[in-house]
Amino acid sequence: MSGRGQGPLAGVRILDLTSVLMGPYATQIFADLGADVIKVESPDGDTTRYLPPGNDPARGGMFMNVNRGKRSIVLDLKQPAARDVLLTLAKTADVFIHSMRAQAIARLGLDYAALNAANPRILYANLYGFARSGPYRDYPAYDDIVQAASGIVDLQARLSKGEPTYLATVVADKVAGLTGAYAVMAALFARERDGMGQEIEVPMFETLVSFATVEHLCGSLFVPPLGPPEYPRATSEARRPYKTSDGYIGVMIYNDKHWRSFFHAIGDPDWSKDPMFASMRSRTENIGVVLARVAQVMEQRSTEEWIILLREAQIPAMAIASLSDLLHDPHLVATGFWEERDTEEGLLRFPGIPTSFSRTPGAIGDPGPALGADGRAILAETGLSDEAIDALVDSGALQLAQPA
Repeated sequence: MSGRGQGPLAGVRILDLTSVLMGPYATQIFADLGADVIKVESPDGDTTRYLPPGNDPARGGMFMNVNRGKRSIVLDLKQPAARDVLLTLAKTADVFIHSMRAQAIARLGLDYAALNAANPRILYANLYGFARSGPYRDYPAYDDIVQAASGIVDLQARLSKGEPTYLATVVADKVAGLTGAYAVMAALFARERDGMGQEIEVPMFETLVSFATVEHLCGSLFVPPLGPPEYPRATSEARRPYKTSDGYIGVMIYNDKHWRSFFHAIGDPDWSKDPMFASMRSRTENIGVVLARVAQVMEQRSTEEWIILLREAQIPAMAIASLSDLLHDPHLVATGFWEERDTEEGLLRFPGIPTSFSRTPGAIGDPGPALGADGRAILAETGLSDEAIDALVDSGALQLAQPA
């Protein structure tokens, strides 16, 4: 398989019982960095398989991207024989990762105690909606639900005249997936030092609250509070792309040096001498007025004129790009970010691995596999004979991919 075994995680084996997006995004990172990720699916398959568009109704584009570089085995874990197979696979695995609620994984007899008994060195990662020590532990959770519960939707309402809105990206899934990836890698590092496995918990809700309060805890860091949990610059209605004479532009005039450069670039108008522009503190305290004043100035020139002027002044500024624009962005093209590859599904364009390593670079693997495509090969690696594998198929515990 293209890409597998190349990167800093080469030699690491992951048993991946995750589905949808949070867990598969975490394990996509592992696969990109060289790990052997074995995607364990139910006979129905990961629901994301069936999201269009795609030429294969069981392998949509999102699925093929987020599950690239992985191998698929289908086990009906409600059957004891399938559970035994999984525990056999666990004996040579470094990581077991799942995205089921605690009660569901326990019903399958696959809690940490069971996996630890099979392999005391295994790292067992729980990725689910809410920490199991709290009253929300059994609630179902998807990205929209966690955005609503974590404060993200309320923050967005500050920018849309009080109308609650979701972010136009599945931020809860992806941030929790990233958190799961770094947590597992940290545990791998710890195991290198002491040789011991452990259990890891990554709840989406707590992860997103932590994410939102990096900047927004503000005055509520203090007890009693010195102010509400809100970073005013980020929630100001005036914080938005600036309208120019012919479009819009993203500009970040942030520190004192930026502001001095900006005022110099526009001719040091009298209003720039107002004390509210003098410091980070005073600008933050008057952020709505400050940003509104800048907005008035921005309408006086075209986007291209502002880009030239602000680049010369070394003030951060970029034109507003669409996702379609990014497919042909000159910087991304120059850095080789997009990777096109001929596959059995035709020519595909993959987004690149955003990190680079001078000595152990990763590689993008083949598109997400057909359901059960690698079951026979994976079980043969454990020493099972063809006859034993066929018996598992006959019993319904194992399902192999159907010939095309």
